Amino acid sequence: MSAGRLIRIGVLGAGFARTTQVPAFRALPGVEVVSIASARREKAEEVARQLGVPHVAADWREVVARPDVDLVCIATPPALHRDMTLAALEMGKAVLCEKPTALDAAEAEAMWRAARQRGVLALLDHELRFLPARERMRQVLHSGELGPVRHAHVYYRNDNRAPADRPWDWWSDAAQGGGLLGALGSHAVDALRFLLGCEPDEVLGELATHTTSRPDPITGQVRPVTSDDEARLLLRFGKATASIDLSSVAPGRPVHGLEVSCERGGLRVEGRELWRSTVGGRAWERVELPAEEVLPHGLPDNEWARGFLRYARALTEALRAGRTTVEGAATLEDGWRNQRVLDAARQSHAARRWVRLDGEGLSS
Repeated sequence: MSAGRLIRIGVLGAGFARTTQVPAFRALPGVEVVSIASARREKAEEVARQLGVPHVAADWREVVARPDVDLVCIATPPALHRDMTLAALEMGKAVLCEKPTALDAAEAEAMWRAARQRGVLALLDHELRFLPARERMRQVLHSGELGPVRHAHVYYRNDNRAPADRPWDWWSDAAQGGGLLGALGSHAVDALRFLLGCEPDEVLGELATHTTSRPDPITGQVRPVTSDDEARLLLRFGKATASIDLSSVAPGRPVHGLEVSCERGGLRVEGRELWRSTVGGRAWERVELPAEEVLPHGLPDNEWARGFLRYARALTEALRAGRTTVEGAATLEDGWRNQRVLDAARQSHAARRWVRLDGEGLSS
């Protein structure tokens, strides 16, 4: 693509895309969202009216096939990710796929191998990698100045799914890829792999479903919830240990953070802030980061939107320059590796034991 060429984007899904992805893309110079699809056409039409998207479809294949679409942005339930990604890659389109990558590692591997064969830009939307706090944390960890990593801990607490009268949706259905392990656990696993720079050896997982039924939004009848709303994982990265503690049914102040303890000190990211400590100091000191940019109109002021805006800028600049990689971005290979860990956690929960990850998959 030439330096001045317009980057045109087709969006599949009208949930997260509506609140964050479409507004972020539209705020970038030389970028246009040309089409959006949703299985519920009325949702796509509403987004198109609000955000000025010229074309709407109920069938995602219509968007993928459009000759004026350079990048297909997939923001649908995970059960659709594989087929959508493979179809877009077959058409030679660049792809940005939401996390979790797919329903399981086998699907994720098929996506990764197809992207490698086609040789186009194909990435996952792990936008938190692009937050300045996490970028700085990774720089410090990889510099070695704090010594070897001893332990890392990812935590998330929210009560957004605690009310039993919240309507049933795909998020309640494990068959569609719903649940907290996929939604936030995928981010947690990716963060650990990215920050530590290595792969986990073993996983121990425990999942729970506290709200076991929800009313159908159309019929009002009670439907069973098959997905998890709490997830706890222990992981071993060589000599380092890690833990993940996630709940979407815990009251109190919502919090999302990551701590890394090293031989000579530690780092903590909470939201968009970075803190640092030294062994023996027994206190956290805030690390100064560059001033945050002013958000474009329509974007919510949270870590997800701020991370995605930075990611979208890097991604579209890479496309315009004809590159098939974005420095620091999660690839579909990362997606496959993340998915293997999620699969291992589910297997561990079912078998009530540690599950070892070898180079190719799961083993006892």
